[in-house]
Amino acid sequence: MPNSPLPKLWTASYINICIANFLMACSFHLLMPSIPLYITEQLGVAQTQTGIVLASYTLALLIVRPFSGYIVDLYSRKKMLFFSFILYVVFFFGYFWATTVAVLVLVRFLHGAAWGLTSVSANTLVIDLVPSERRAEGISFAGTFMNLAMAIGPFIAIHIYHSLGFHTLVSCAIGMGVLGIVAVSLIKAPVLVPVIRNKISLDRFFLFPAWPIFLNQLLPCFAWGTIVAFVAQYGKSIGIFNVGIFFLFFAAGIMASRAFAGKLCDRGHVHAVNIVAMLTVAIFLLAFAHLANIYTFCISGLCMGVGFGSMLPAMQMLYINLADHTQRGTASSTYLFSFDVGVSLGMFFGGYISGLYSFEALYLVASLLCLLGVLMYLLVSRSWFERRKLR
Repeated sequence: MPNSPLPKLWTASYINICIANFLMACSFHLLMPSIPLYITEQLGVAQTQTGIVLASYTLALLIVRPFSGYIVDLYSRKKMLFFSFILYVVFFFGYFWATTVAVLVLVRFLHGAAWGLTSVSANTLVIDLVPSERRAEGISFAGTFMNLAMAIGPFIAIHIYHSLGFHTLVSCAIGMGVLGIVAVSLIKAPVLVPVIRNKISLDRFFLFPAWPIFLNQLLPCFAWGTIVAFVAQYGKSIGIFNVGIFFLFFAAGIMASRAFAGKLCDRGHVHAVNIVAMLTVAIFLLAFAHLANIYTFCISGLCMGVGFGSMLPAMQMLYINLADHTQRGTASSTYLFSFDVGVSLGMFFGGYISGLYSFEALYLVASLLCLLGVLMYLLVSRSWFERRKLR
């Protein structure tokens, strides 16, 4: 008997949530490489303090992210995404008045809170819109739009910042956000009956069965934080002034990973995808740190893009498969919480390491942490997941 055809993935609503994801992430990551340049070149802040500003939204995420999953599981996910997206765009206007480090830290804090709720709502809505038979593939493609934006955003940002200035860059981010809100308004989301629990327990805010995965994910995400925040400065330090080319290759690698990563996960190879991806990032971070020329710069960007583009959706699948269907929001918030904390740690400590030692030392540390991530996955995370997975 022939296999029945798979249900349709690329519906109008799924396309719109992918577009919204892209615009949301791209607008946020326009500021990642430009803020270090802005505060060191125009505000006169020391390099060792750049990480404080970059990672200031982590505190907001620590407060908001765990509650985001609970709220998204309790109320309409489309409505939560729509209203939190509006709030997220409004806070961009704060950067026009952020002419001191203190104000910039405050704006980043408020923006981080809105980012936390918006990104959890968007990622959870993706799961609702994807057929269960194509869940890994659907999450993978949706994640691609977000990861691609995280690579393209810095690429665009560097050119706009040097050509038109920081405030024009913020205006572009606002425009992207407004278009994202329009895309959200066009989504037809399934009507889900929320699970009301009289007793609020800690497992509504953090997916405890996934805590080893959470810790494991922090290690490669630290590396991501050092890449998006400090590549522009690293490129200048080694004489590569067109550093936007790195993000172009990084984005190409993320796109290339979509050709195989999601399908491999759906066929039961999620562990192989995660291990190979982390190992790939570790190897090319090492090359990136010690072979300073334009060719290594581009090849490393491409291969690290393939690694991260494969790894992040595969990591998210682990959380989803460890969670009951009533905890999809909690699973998404825990996954994103780990990503954001890891990235923020990379930014925070990256500023200190690059300021006190060198960018080469920073990327060597990032490479070693990715290797540690591979070891932890082999010894702990893989067997933990296999014993506790629900599907």
